[in-house]
Amino acid sequence: MTTIADFTVTTNRGQELDLKDKLGTVLLVVNTASKCGFTPQYDGLEKLYQQYKDRGFEVLGFPCNQFLGQEPGNADEIAEFCKVNFGVTFPLMAKIDVNGANASPLYDWMKREAPGVMGLNAVKWNFTKFLIDREGKVVRRYAPNDTPASIAKDIEALL
Repeated sequence: MTTIADFTVTTNRGQELDLKDKLGTVLLVVNTASKCGFTPQYDGLEKLYQQYKDRGFEVLGFPCNQFLGQEPGNADEIAEFCKVNFGVTFPLMAKIDVNGANASPLYDWMKREAPGVMGLNAVKWNFTKFLIDREGKVVRRYAPNDTPASIAKDIEALL
């Protein structure tokens, strides 16, 4: 059975991150963008991270430029934008694709585990969120318009 532990991703600093090191942590995996109508969700994501990080919770942000080019920056520009505008301290990863032939294997797996509306696998927009339990299994997918605050009760149930 596949879990998040079967994947390695790259941080925004170019370092490999073996996600088996995240087993035992509840994760919220989010594809992000700096120039999107949902960009203010960075604030809510950071609030969740601060509220629950000491209990074994982490947000992993994956910048993605696939939706109307709304994440055009490089890793340093994205990190600076997030820190200056939203005080983001949760980990940001390297920019990835979430759909198509070059999609991240992690995202291909999460999409299969938690299909979207009408069973569609594609991520439909920025700030789609996947909740991962301590065993590394996908618990639920949330739509871009699901606010971080609305996910808090589901996070608490897993902590």
